Amino acid sequence: MTTTAWQFTQEVHPSPATSAEVVNLLANPGFGRVFTDHMVTVRWNEAQGWHDAKVESRKPFLLDPACAALHYAQQIFEGMKAYRSASGELLMFRPTANARRFQQSAKRMAMAPVPEDLFVASVEALVKIDSHWVPEGEGSLYLRPFMFASEAFLGVRPSLEYVFCVIASPVGPYFKNGDSAVTVWVSDEYTRAAPGGTGAAKCGGNYAASLLAQAQATANGCDQVVFLDAVEKRWVEELGGMNIFFCMADGTLVTPPLSGTILPGITRESVILLARREGMTVEERPYSFEQWCADVASGQLREVFACGTAAVIAGIGRIRHTGGELVIGDGTVGPVTTRIRDLLTGIQRGRLADTESWVHHLS
Repeated sequence: MTTTAWQFTQEVHPSPATSAEVVNLLANPGFGRVFTDHMVTVRWNEAQGWHDAKVESRKPFLLDPACAALHYAQQIFEGMKAYRSASGELLMFRPTANARRFQQSAKRMAMAPVPEDLFVASVEALVKIDSHWVPEGEGSLYLRPFMFASEAFLGVRPSLEYVFCVIASPVGPYFKNGDSAVTVWVSDEYTRAAPGGTGAAKCGGNYAASLLAQAQATANGCDQVVFLDAVEKRWVEELGGMNIFFCMADGTLVTPPLSGTILPGITRESVILLARREGMTVEERPYSFEQWCADVASGQLREVFACGTAAVIAGIGRIRHTGGELVIGDGTVGPVTTRIRDLLTGIQRGRLADTESWVHHLS
């Protein structure tokens, strides 16, 4: 289905990457290092609402030094992907869910909400003009819709002007070890979000707050950091950029509940629905780090995995913390994790039947 209600002024890049350059870049794009030729921009102000929708050459923004986003961090973003099926068709996964979450983030940050149809039309427009950048095989085109306060004003209040933009980056695996199990660091020093804060919004400030803890994780030889709650520093919440699931010996999946301090991941929701469709019991309930350690020691906990748009499903084989290291199972990706990953990626890439109507087809 193609969204056509919004009209975009189109500016074709005067000197786009050549076919040979695109092929060379797609051979090893890494993650977030290579960008396509174009971007989409739409502007908002009180008088005109959303207007001036453009597909244009990717280029720097010209910002006033008093731009509100630079001073008060009114900024939100989304992460989503476009895929190329084996038959060559272009697909997106649950873009309307991203649009709805973007609206919720905007509401929390006192920003102008982007209409759902404008959001979807914008990502469609960018994928279509840069369709030759969508990799074949296991690669994908990572889409980054974002919005920032653009008014030049230093008073502390919501901005009266915003820019909504979409850029795209062809990507390979998020983690350098591909589909192998990752090692995580459990932080007992830093927290990501507190009750009443912005933890459920996808805003840049949440990620800025995670960077020091992520650097600590890297220094301890880990791929990602796991955050505990800000009040008791006891309950597992989420990773720096992903939600987390625990697979128990009886096959039950446990994941921390959405309490306002955890990002409501679209991949997280998809995993819950897929697991229940497969007959698994899924419990959204608090799970303490103390219990995590006890369940590893007793064998009650069999697998742990993280999930998010960038990494999709990543098995966790080891946890490190100030008290030492624990190995989950045999330290490799387990069968439940593999099964869920295969189901999810199969639907996303058009290899399996889309019984949930999650796949958005671009004609």
